[in-house]
Amino acid sequence: MEKFLSRTQNPKRPNPIIGETGSTAASNQPHAKRTRVDIDPDDVPSDPGLRRRITEYDPNDQDRVRRVYLQKGPCQPVNHNFPQTTINGRLRWFNPSWFVKYRPWLEYSIAKDAAYCLYCYLFKSQNEEGGGDAFTYEGFRNWKKCEKLGSHVGGPKSAHNKAREKADNLLNQKQSIQTSLSRQTDCSRLEYRTRLNASVEAIRFLLRQGLAFRGHDESLNSRNQGNFLEFLKVLSNNSDNIKDVVLKNAPENHKLTSPDIQKDIVRACAVEISNLIVSELGDACFAILVDESRDMSYKEQMAIVLRYVDTGGRVVERFFGVVHVADTNAATLKATIEAMLAKHGLSLSRLRGQGYDGATNMRGVFNGLKPLILKESESAFYIHCFAHQLQLALVAVARKHRDIDSLFNTISNISNVVGASAKRRDILREKHAVRILEALETGEINSGKGLNQELVLKRPGDTRWSSHYNALVNLVVMCIRR
Repeated sequence: MEKFLSRTQNPKRPNPIIGETGSTAASNQPHAKRTRVDIDPDDVPSDPGLRRRITEYDPNDQDRVRRVYLQKGPCQPVNHNFPQTTINGRLRWFNPSWFVKYRPWLEYSIAKDAAYCLYCYLFKSQNEEGGGDAFTYEGFRNWKKCEKLGSHVGGPKSAHNKAREKADNLLNQKQSIQTSLSRQTDCSRLEYRTRLNASVEAIRFLLRQGLAFRGHDESLNSRNQGNFLEFLKVLSNNSDNIKDVVLKNAPENHKLTSPDIQKDIVRACAVEISNLIVSELGDACFAILVDESRDMSYKEQMAIVLRYVDTGGRVVERFFGVVHVADTNAATLKATIEAMLAKHGLSLSRLRGQGYDGATNMRGVFNGLKPLILKESESAFYIHCFAHQLQLALVAVARKHRDIDSLFNTISNISNVVGASAKRRDILREKHAVRILEALETGEINSGKGLNQELVLKRPGDTRWSSHYNALVNLVVMCIRR
């Protein structure tokens, strides 16, 4: 408790709760301004005759003071040598057996030789009738009439029983305002978690399927608000718990559907996936595969893939991220790769391989990315992408052969002529569809899932031999084969 409450030690200043005469200046000046004080259970006086009136505390501190006294319990000095008082010619004194009979509330003040009621002191209002101040501030001393103790309790609606009920409610956390607010906070927290989980599930589905999030028109009157909002509707229609807290039923400023929220969740997913990859990699060595190209907005983007052996002895490749680069020179690419690895606690010293295409900025002998990384890690052997090498070799050989080169030039011209006109493309598709139907009727070809799909003529690419193969296959199927 001491570390949460700070008290100023000043020997010249009287105790903030009790002064030298048993009361503070506020008791002598009832209209004086009440100031808040730190409530320390060890500082509040146990003797009821030395206490301040509960109304002298700041209203914001009164319940705290009440709770301290209720937790400490009534002041009952059982072993005290109670003084005798002459009443009507006979010696009378406080009987300690009364503590047993009135245990919950009866108190005794050694300083004033008087009895008090703990409940009435803490909760009795000045406007309530019955009992006066005898059991609250002045104290009861008429030991001859001990029946007054029983009459003080009174009936169910007496001031004493009302005060006792208030004491029970204060100690009962289920009835306190703080508990009520806490219950409302728990409900809001549960609704927030349900709303957030729904948005996360929708985003995970769209990310897994590679679908766009936004819609052309996301207004309330739109028939199609985009994949994210439409999928959120599907989730709400299948769960009443989700339906009660999302979209129209969510607070206006807390729907968790804005584009900024969507991007934050996507970034969180990316971080979690990256952490999982790093955790799977552990302390093992790894290789990197890097390539860069421009996106639709003409920004240079560099993709990084990690290649390593997992704990099961399997070689795995994990896409690690896409990073925007200001330019494509080797120094910039190397700094970007190093920064991204360092961000996830990886070092170039653990690098055992690097694979790129054959561009000069990648594999240059002096100023390429390959020699820059080799300076950091001599074991990071460079391997030119085998698939890319094979593609380049086949394309180069095909261009050197006159007949093959003429064939692919002719295929390119046919594709250009047909593809330049939508009308010619439609005529070719219709004739192809007719041939497919005829072949199916004669049993020449079989039907099935993924068979006999609609095709288009393709142009062979400059660097991909697979595009040459696909161009040949489509031409044969659509125009030659009967």
